[in-house]
Amino acid sequence: MSAGSPSIVFAATHRRILSATAAVAASGLIVKIVATLKEFVVAGVYARSDAMDAFLIAFLIPGLLINLIAESMNQALAPTLIRVRETQGQKDALELWSSSMLFVCVLLGAASLVMGVWAPAFFPLIAAHFPAAKLTLAIHLFYVLLPVVFLSGIASQSTAVLNTLEHFTLPAIAPVVMPLATLLAASFLGPRLGIWALVYASLAGAFAHAACMVALLHRHGYPFFLSWHGWSEPLREVAGQFGPVLLSSIVASAGLLVDQSMAGLLPAGSVSTLAYAGRFVGVVVTLLAGAVSSALTPFFSSMVAVRDWRQCRSILRAWTLRISLISAPLAVLLMVGSRTLVRLAFQHGSFAAHDTDVVAPVLAMYALQIPFFAASRVPYRLILALRRTDIIFVCGLLNLGMDIVLNLVLMRFFGVAGIALATSLWSIGTFFFLSIAAHRLLCAREGATG
Repeated sequence: MSAGSPSIVFAATHRRILSATAAVAASGLIVKIVATLKEFVVAGVYARSDAMDAFLIAFLIPGLLINLIAESMNQALAPTLIRVRETQGQKDALELWSSSMLFVCVLLGAASLVMGVWAPAFFPLIAAHFPAAKLTLAIHLFYVLLPVVFLSGIASQSTAVLNTLEHFTLPAIAPVVMPLATLLAASFLGPRLGIWALVYASLAGAFAHAACMVALLHRHGYPFFLSWHGWSEPLREVAGQFGPVLLSSIVASAGLLVDQSMAGLLPAGSVSTLAYAGRFVGVVVTLLAGAVSSALTPFFSSMVAVRDWRQCRSILRAWTLRISLISAPLAVLLMVGSRTLVRLAFQHGSFAAHDTDVVAPVLAMYALQIPFFAASRVPYRLILALRRTDIIFVCGLLNLGMDIVLNLVLMRFFGVAGIALATSLWSIGTFFFLSIAAHRLLCAREGATG
């Protein structure tokens, strides 16, 4: 069999994806171990207190801005950047990178300014049942946390570009500086500074992360030099994709906002309960879904650029199956061992046995989503590479509608656990929607070229 036969090419591609996935997962595991230690310390110091609720609500908006702007630009930029680098050369790729980073920085700065001005108006809406003192604290924390938006956006954009160059390990392990900073601050400054220790640690960690990523990107030929090179064809393509991805991110982020806000309608500590339960699921989702998403992006983008639909279909099928087989047992383990996990991880200091009783069933409901959410990232990345961000937007709208309806129904019967169950149910729907959409798109492209 010749060296260039389809079977050998497919096998080589799958090995490269596997290597990239393993690198991201291993690095992510280190980050999550430190993050888990951080949660252990934070739970012991702050438990499910009003101060912790205020911090989580305050951090919600910066996190949303990062996802809305920086992450949306990453998804819009990566496929075009790969195409430009492969077909037009490094010079045009650098110009596209510089212009897009300038665009992101301007958007992040403007969004932070707008949110800062309107904070007194929208915080009473997302934390409607907070007492006055708790609400005021959340707003004050939010103002100090705003620089995290700009810093994390730069780090996120830099990571995306490094991934297009098939550099995965160091970008995946660099975020460890953020939970490490929080762990140290909670341990040594928490008793003296209270919740403000977490705020200062978040700022320090975000700055260190951004500095590391900028230095690493510079070393690989992409200096952090913001310059506008006009509305070139590639930049117009990125901007055209950015709009639908941004709208989709707004809809998806609204779901998180809805969950947190509805949790605020329940007894005190419910917002913290969601956060603590989500930590375990977040570890699995980040290690699996995050790893395979990062690994698949450059490969799907390159294949779409050369119209290799057969290879796209091969990877879509193989990696959907693989990620499902890996993640399903982990979901079962989390569901069965939810009480033990919460007790071992959090039940110390101010976090009592009653808190474990509340958090454990929420964790079990959240864990249902793991295999479906993780597997859905495979068709999701293919759809992005095919530049059909409109499908992603429609999916997001459907998810938001399901989330609101399911929350209203299920929280009546299961309380805060009902909110977690609603998230799992719409994640299942997302998997089937994206899988069907990806299959139909490939059939259409194969038919057009056949």
